[in-house]
Amino acid sequence: MKRFIGFIKKEFYHIFRDKRSLFILFGMPVAQILLFGFAITNEINNVDIAVLDYARDNESQKIIEKIKASTYFHVENEILNEKAIEEEFKKGKIKAVLLFEKDFAKKLQTEKKATVQVITDATEPNVASTIANYTQSIIQNYQNQKNTVQKNNGVVIQSRMLYNPELKSVFNFVPGVMTVILMLVSAMMTSISITREKELGTMEILLVSPLKPFQVILGKVFPYVFLSIINAIVIVSMGYFIFGMPINGSVFLLAFESILFIITALSLGILISTISNTQQTAMMISLMGLMLPVIILSGFIFPIASMPLPMQVISNIIPAKWFIIIVKSIMLKGVGLEYIFKETLILVGMTLLFMGLSIKNYKTRLE
Repeated sequence: MKRFIGFIKKEFYHIFRDKRSLFILFGMPVAQILLFGFAITNEINNVDIAVLDYARDNESQKIIEKIKASTYFHVENEILNEKAIEEEFKKGKIKAVLLFEKDFAKKLQTEKKATVQVITDATEPNVASTIANYTQSIIQNYQNQKNTVQKNNGVVIQSRMLYNPELKSVFNFVPGVMTVILMLVSAMMTSISITREKELGTMEILLVSPLKPFQVILGKVFPYVFLSIINAIVIVSMGYFIFGMPINGSVFLLAFESILFIITALSLGILISTISNTQQTAMMISLMGLMLPVIILSGFIFPIASMPLPMQVISNIIPAKWFIIIVKSIMLKGVGLEYIFKETLILVGMTLLFMGLSIKNYKTRLE
């Protein structure tokens, strides 16, 4: 045990001696959470739009004033005819035009139906879709208030957003960034650390030392467990204190699930190291085989339900998918283990599978 502890201390000294890698390990989470939290967002604020009001009556003006009062839009100007719409879009100053038909108030009173057309610049599809949804929500809210005041007997739809009423995109990015960082630090750095020993020819020296082979492997990966836990704490703390990310569930359950995912990623890194003889090979497998699937197929940025069926099936073998579901469930919904039992068992099964394959490969190599 003294030899094992000494070996772990040696690995910590080796990591702390490399200042550049250490800066990347601890600087990358901070940079990414700030980048995703402030710069990359699905929300819109102060988007420039224009208005084409053929009606110019009391009802249309009230809706325009309500839109102006929101923080989502800034009414840049009022245009006079439909011919000017395309010209305004070509200038690139506005992202949408609200078009009120003639006799808007009259049709609303007599026919109970009037049209507001929302014309958006769809060169950025996500932004255009968001603008259309926001304007529809504002107009619907105005109509609901009007129906309440006039005691209209028509159906009034009242929507309520649970867990994220302000639709903050950072509530999605914090779990995603946490997953990406833990996967990269745990898997990629571990695989590179072990293959570096192979490439330099020092792994054989370690394996013929008094330490058992499994002690060598545990000693190599233990420092990255420690570093990954620190990264998880930093990410969750920044999300909570800077972006207001709630932690509605158990902190201890969140810590347990995070450590489980770290062990899963570490076992995957060990598996990569068993099939790689050079650091370059391990780096390519880790980046191309882990980073892109984690970002694309985990539900971090793109909803899995919107993907083709084959991609949905493939996403089930990505550990990050299940961890993101777990983190969102704990932090946003405040659920207990009984609600995320399936996802937890899947991570446990993946961990055992990766470890079993790694042990088998190491035994083969040792023989």
